Amino acid sequence: MNLSENNPIQFLAYYLPQYHPIPENDIWWGKGFTEWTNVAKAKPLFKGHYQPILPGELGFYDLRVPQVQEQQAQLAKEYGIDGFVYYQYWFGKDKMLLEKPAEAMLHNKKISLPFCFCWANETWKGIWHGLENAEVLIEQTYEGEEAYKAYFDYLLPFFHDDRYIKIDNKPMFHIYKPDEIPDVDLFLKLFNTLAVANGFSGIHFIATICSQQFVLSKEDIYGKVGVDVFMQMRYGSENENFFARVNRKIKKIIYKKLRPNYHLDKRTKPLIFDYTKGVERLNSKLQNKKSIPCVFPNWDNAARSGNKAMIFKNSTPQIWQEHLQKSVDSLADRKENPQMIIIKSWNEWAEGNYLEPDAKFGYQWLEAVKNVKQKLG
Repeated sequence: MNLSENNPIQFLAYYLPQYHPIPENDIWWGKGFTEWTNVAKAKPLFKGHYQPILPGELGFYDLRVPQVQEQQAQLAKEYGIDGFVYYQYWFGKDKMLLEKPAEAMLHNKKISLPFCFCWANETWKGIWHGLENAEVLIEQTYEGEEAYKAYFDYLLPFFHDDRYIKIDNKPMFHIYKPDEIPDVDLFLKLFNTLAVANGFSGIHFIATICSQQFVLSKEDIYGKVGVDVFMQMRYGSENENFFARVNRKIKKIIYKKLRPNYHLDKRTKPLIFDYTKGVERLNSKLQNKKSIPCVFPNWDNAARSGNKAMIFKNSTPQIWQEHLQKSVDSLADRKENPQMIIIKSWNEWAEGNYLEPDAKFGYQWLEAVKNVKQKLG
């Protein structure tokens, strides 16, 4: 699927594939573990805390069942989502996790929704799931040109699929943390070269989290980077983004109220912020011509992290709709920017950000998206 930058604004949503058992999760967390394991056992951490957050009509689905992905795609299209961005966990030449749902989707043409990938290039650690230690579960490795070629070869059948999202004949490919790639210039150049050799015009790279140093250059502020788009919510800039402010607030709490040597991951209380105040800061002016908004309808990872959670309380479908509308309006005023918005996420239930129907609000998260999309004409 080729997207033109002159098209109406496109809504793309991150898609988490961790809803089926894998041997590694069985070892780390127990037999049959999926994202639902944490979701179902979540407890409220304070008065009025909405937990557990339970699914609605789709239920505790298993992505090994083809009809689930078909129904998800149908729902997404009906309510204004233009494509899914599948998280992909490639850890090196011979190691990949949670790849089966995307592979099943590739061969199931009943799933008609466009898609692309986000390489979530990050080491998995137990601390993210509320453990008391930061033990490495599986390490992200970077093994150079031969491994990168193998990765490209794996991706190529997806790139050639008619549903794969492309910009000007360039397959869209998100990289979670490009700064972490020690030979990132080699990686970007190699992927572009291989793409051209296989009939494309290159790769349309999108950076999710990257440093100011990665983006900026005295001679050419963007040209040397080799990346087409940077997410507004995530990357560092002269104007600190919201999560930089959150980090500053965390440090202030630590140094003012706790021991100087206190470590954030050892805290015993969640970090709680108000959703409305938070998203007001995210609705700021786009920082440059390569920025695109990344927005979230809700956020509460207590199911995954317990007392180490970060919680944006008081989110509602109505406030979410207002947040999304402001982001659309901001982007519409900047026609030189890529006309797309990334939504985090379609189904990250244990992180508390999702659009799928839930037990409390039903379809209202999706209806908010549809209401905003309909105004675009």
